[in-house]
Amino acid sequence: MDGYEVVVVGLLGLLTGLIAALAFRFSEHQQRTVPEQEPGELDAGVVRVLAVLRSAAIVLGPDDRVVRASAPAYALGVVRDDAIVHAAIRDMIASVRRDGVIADDELELPRGPIGRGRVMLQVRVANLDSNHVVVLAEDRTEARRIEAIRRDFTVNVSHELKTPVGAIALLAETMQDAADDPDAVRHFAGRMQKESMRLGALVHEIIELSRLQVAGALQEVGVICVDDVVRESADRSRVVAQAKEVTLTVGEDTGLTVYGDHALLVTAVRNLLDNAVAYSDAGTRVGIGVSSHDGLVEIAVVDQGIGISEAEQSRVFERFYRVDPARSRDTGGTGLGLSIVKHVAADHGGDVSIWSEPGRGSTFTLRIPAAHVPATAETSTAGDAGTPDKEVDA
Repeated sequence: MDGYEVVVVGLLGLLTGLIAALAFRFSEHQQRTVPEQEPGELDAGVVRVLAVLRSAAIVLGPDDRVVRASAPAYALGVVRDDAIVHAAIRDMIASVRRDGVIADDELELPRGPIGRGRVMLQVRVANLDSNHVVVLAEDRTEARRIEAIRRDFTVNVSHELKTPVGAIALLAETMQDAADDPDAVRHFAGRMQKESMRLGALVHEIIELSRLQVAGALQEVGVICVDDVVRESADRSRVVAQAKEVTLTVGEDTGLTVYGDHALLVTAVRNLLDNAVAYSDAGTRVGIGVSSHDGLVEIAVVDQGIGISEAEQSRVFERFYRVDPARSRDTGGTGLGLSIVKHVAADHGGDVSIWSEPGRGSTFTLRIPAAHVPATAETSTAGDAGTPDKEVDA
């Protein structure tokens, strides 16, 4: 290498070093002069984290305007028009900005600007950085509703159990005082037997309902002949119908099948029949028929009883709800039968519905997916519940 080439290489090395030094200084200057995002801007990593949160997430800028909000924040009514809607949450934000301490509270708030809907939110507010505040809101409405149902269920069970237990204790005391009167003893013994049967039925249905509410309630699932379920249910309800002088009729066999638990289906259908008989007067008829529509097997129980008003129809499947409490006491009803039917239907992938008019009777229809759909007609029926064909002695 001659002297000229040495000079050229030296100049290139000096120039490269100078460029590297300038680049390093420029980068250092950038890091020193721009230490954080401009107000109103969020770090990309923070944005990604907020996007995957299942709870409602809201980020507020320095002026408390919404910089970013997830879809649940709008769905729950927390954010509207780029602002926090509720004063209670705004107070929490002001406290966090003032004191720098994370705020956490459970709030019951209106779901929207109109209507009576309420939402229960677990709200947590914290500083995200020097400019931003993050608000996280978890919807606890369903959890609180379930807690209320369980609490009410406990109260109702306690009340329902206390009635027959108190009656038995009182009758036993009265019978003891009337020990010298054989007629009185027989009378009170009969009353005690009736209350004991009522208590036993209530305990049995509470246990049954509790079992249905846990996962895997169906213990023995198989192909079930619906006609067998209907016949067995009718046989079990025959004594009750005979005692009330109610005629119980059953439609012709259909050959339809469903997947499910035979014992649970019998329980559900028998509860529908017992309910129909309990709310029917002497000399009337209760019919049960089976049909198939759109891949669903429908078991319809029709009565000529007192009927149910439209306002009460939405509540008849609630636990312990009775359309006629006085009649339920006379018949020993527990108020759990239709609730059990609802759970059995749900566990079999079906539902139960009601049609009724006061004074014209009621029709309860249990629908369960068919085990196999007939390849011929869309609708295959045999035996109409409204005009049953075969009569069961009652």
